[in-house]
Amino acid sequence: MTTPCLLDATDRALIEATQSGLPLVPDPYGAIAEDLDLSAEDVRARLARMQAAGVIRRIGVVPNHYRLGYRANGMTVWDVDDARVMALGEAVGALPFVSHCYLRPRFPEVWPYNLFAMVHGHHRAEAEEQAAEIRALLGDACRAGEILYSTKILKKTGLRLGRAPAAGQGG
Repeated sequence: MTTPCLLDATDRALIEATQSGLPLVPDPYGAIAEDLDLSAEDVRARLARMQAAGVIRRIGVVPNHYRLGYRANGMTVWDVDDARVMALGEAVGALPFVSHCYLRPRFPEVWPYNLFAMVHGHHRAEAEEQAAEIRALLGDACRAGEILYSTKILKKTGLRLGRAPAAGQGG
């Protein structure tokens, strides 16, 4: 079990300032620091501490794959032997064309799949080639699989914090 990371008001303000992305300027940490009346070094240190504690998973670029020409975006779903799914899931998640890989519960009689891996192709044939590579990697541990293609983007954000209640106003 992880130990909760205690956040002070400055940490929370930093999360609110960065949760929609870093500013697209030559010195994004400096710009955030200026807005929060901190030093750029303090911004970096606080973000590093929160990342080490697991409050922030990662700081990175999130490209819009549709604008990059990837039109065949599919969640591949696999029925993988439970005794081997963890090791195989790690291998699938490490493939360069897999952007997300998850272990999920099965629902017998309705949904047999327990391993999910998101792939992106410029066209369906490319996504199908990627799925075939995953299938080959899973080998005889895989009983079945499908590709569920995206038709719309419904959400492209993670958790967003709302404003903290003012002192004495509860929450």
